[in-house]
Amino acid sequence: MSPFDLVLTPTGVRFWGRRLPCTIGRGGLSAHKREGDGATPVGQHRIVGLLYRPDRMARPTPWAQPITKDDLWSDASGDDAYNQWVRAPYPHSHENLRRADPLYDLVLLTNWNWPNAHAGKGSAIFLHQYRRKGFPTEGCIAFRRDHMRWIAERASPGTKVLIG
Repeated sequence: MSPFDLVLTPTGVRFWGRRLPCTIGRGGLSAHKREGDGATPVGQHRIVGLLYRPDRMARPTPWAQPITKDDLWSDASGDDAYNQWVRAPYPHSHENLRRADPLYDLVLLTNWNWPNAHAGKGSAIFLHQYRRKGFPTEGCIAFRRDHMRWIAERASPGTKVLIG
């Protein structure tokens, strides 16, 4: 474990010598994550991507990719594109990445059940902005907007995310 790993603790995430308050999934932590359980999966994960809304903010890092109006994330466990970034039109169950609210203005993608997704094991675990302090996620880890930006500016592909 290093100061440059994102480490979930009972009082927030430790990263680069700071502790940042966060919220986790409504289902708590789970070593047996399943699609729709609302749990945050225990384990060692890695950052594999960074998405941002270019209409709402400047590119936070050179490796960040813009979210466009047609960008979706598949949560259709029976589809070949399960737990993948897909584009509209996409006929199966999915989540819009370009949301009306600010939750996904800045998103760090983890390698949870990716790139070779196993059906039913749970789709994407993102790091993103929270709805409000203490409000749980569907399994992701969520932060205050300015903390999310601070993390995104320092994380890189391969940064470890240690949960549990």
